[in-house]
Amino acid sequence: MVEFKIDHQSEQDEAGGKRKVRAEISAVAFEAQAQLISRMEMNSQVKVKGFLSARTKRSKKLVLHVTNIEFVES
Repeated sequence: MVEFKIDHQSEQDEAGGKRKVRAEISAVAFEAQAQLISRMEMNSQVKVKGFLSARTKRSKKLVLHVTNIEFVES
């Protein structure tokens, strides 16, 4: 298991206008995805897929469980 942070930045359509979005997201990866993350350089651009879940049974904080990683060339 590897725990890490994702710095998300994008521009989204909202109410007929553009909105800049930025968020830091806690994430976790297991098995093959964890191996990819552990070999990745800091500040690499990636597309990830996964699901949101509470960090623990008693926590309300969300964490992204990464199930797929795609490297993006800049």
